[in-house]
Amino acid sequence: MHTNQDLLALLPLEHDIPEEHAVTDPVEQRAYLLDGRMIPWDGPMQRVESPIGVRRDGDIGSVYLGSCPQLDADAGRAAAEAVGRAWNNGMGQWPTMSLAARIECVEAFTRRMVARREEIVRLMMWEICKPLAECRTEFDRTVDSVRDTVNALMELDRASSRFVTEGGIRAQIRRAPLGPTLCMGPYNYPLNETLATLIPALLMGNPVIVKPPRLGKLLFGPLMEPFCDCFPPGVVNVVFGNRTLIGPILESGVISVLAFIGSSDAANAMRTSHPHPNQLRCILGLGAKNPAIVTKHADMELAVAECVAGSLSFSGQRCTALKLLFVHEDRLDEFIARFTDALSAMPLGMPWEDGVRITPLPEPGKTDYLHDLVEDALDHGARIVNPGGGLSGGNFFRPTVLSPVSDAMRVFHEEQFGPVVPIVPFADVRTVIDHIAASRFGQQMSLFSDDPGELARLIDPMVNQVCRVNLNCLCQRGPDTFPFTGRKDSAEGTLSVGDALRCFSIRTLVAAKGTARNNALLDAITRDHRSNFLTTEADPSPGGA
Repeated sequence: MHTNQDLLALLPLEHDIPEEHAVTDPVEQRAYLLDGRMIPWDGPMQRVESPIGVRRDGDIGSVYLGSCPQLDADAGRAAAEAVGRAWNNGMGQWPTMSLAARIECVEAFTRRMVARREEIVRLMMWEICKPLAECRTEFDRTVDSVRDTVNALMELDRASSRFVTEGGIRAQIRRAPLGPTLCMGPYNYPLNETLATLIPALLMGNPVIVKPPRLGKLLFGPLMEPFCDCFPPGVVNVVFGNRTLIGPILESGVISVLAFIGSSDAANAMRTSHPHPNQLRCILGLGAKNPAIVTKHADMELAVAECVAGSLSFSGQRCTALKLLFVHEDRLDEFIARFTDALSAMPLGMPWEDGVRITPLPEPGKTDYLHDLVEDALDHGARIVNPGGGLSGGNFFRPTVLSPVSDAMRVFHEEQFGPVVPIVPFADVRTVIDHIAASRFGQQMSLFSDDPGELARLIDPMVNQVCRVNLNCLCQRGPDTFPFTGRKDSAEGTLSVGDALRCFSIRTLVAAKGTARNNALLDAITRDHRSNFLTTEADPSPGGA
């Protein structure tokens, strides 16, 4: 009863897909990267179809994009063995390599990745249905982040390339790798979020297993040869699969670091499957229910523009999206009128269309889930306040604005991760503070007000509930030099170009009593460059990836 023919009509006829974007050669990825070799796979394959439906002879059909291996438990155990050999109890080639040599490998890989930009961007667009312009932005931002991470590492190295003397002890304190790392990124930013953990892990000397996300995995095919050619065997391993594959990797006990961006339930299951969970360092980006508070003193034009973009960019499929809007009751009608007007001008369509903002949703069953949230809200007294809200067609879900929303509704508590916008009226901001304090999420929030006293009164309690308070602007991750983390169930560890390097390493020192004999020994080691760890010379500036 929710299906809308106008939305179905947005799906393209097969012959109307622009030639430069049409899928003519599906990607049949029949190998995976293990121990420095492309391993052929003759087992089951994962079929990959685009969430973009096409109209053929009056019916809606799928677009076949290709396939990749559905690896099994034996492949998982082999991956754990490969990454363990590359680590070799911390004595392998990669963890003992000089910083300059590791940087050279990363820069060589980045150059190879840049050469495959359009291929990777096109696969991303078709598989996760992100607007083409945003796919290009994600790729370019990823390249910039790699370069910024290398520069941050050089600064870190310069700061630690000296000896300190305290209490008669002379020491050098540097950072050392933690060990084999499992990196698993999310589908909504499959390239950027995966490399945001992978690159700092590698630069700090950790060999890595990469498991691409369940959606957005084909784009890792063009990266496997560059990984294979640019890094020593076993340093980067790329495997495709599900829990059948991941379980044996963690159960092996080889993995020292889990870098995962996804649900807290999945993270908890993986953590507990490790035989020595206290030895497992976790860097986790989990759920979020980022709120906005629009006060009586807000600039409404600004607040609406930021809230529309914050709640509906990439159809709301961002962990940093605004997912719960608290609006002062005196400004509620004005806010809703402005918001729905802005929403009516937001283009829906195919990801290759210029200016498109709302595209089909890639997750199977997502439209059904969003309909359930909307129906539950309506049953508890909310209304759909925008024309056409609550309708879907194929994988399209028209943005739906709900008000008044209360804590009796599922959409108040659950992370919708889609184009449903709940608006909660409030009279006393203290009730909003209490709601946010009671939430199990604590990533970010946005405050909208032009009253400095009001903002100050909100900032002080909110910085102890979330890890970033945005003033008169939407929530976001960037700039990538800023810390990105969360409280409660939202995150563990901190990601940024500087913080991530620290997350994937540990402070380690070499110390000796400051006697003449020991000083002479230390000076001889550093003067003759006999150690990659002990050095008083920072590695040269990077050559540019």
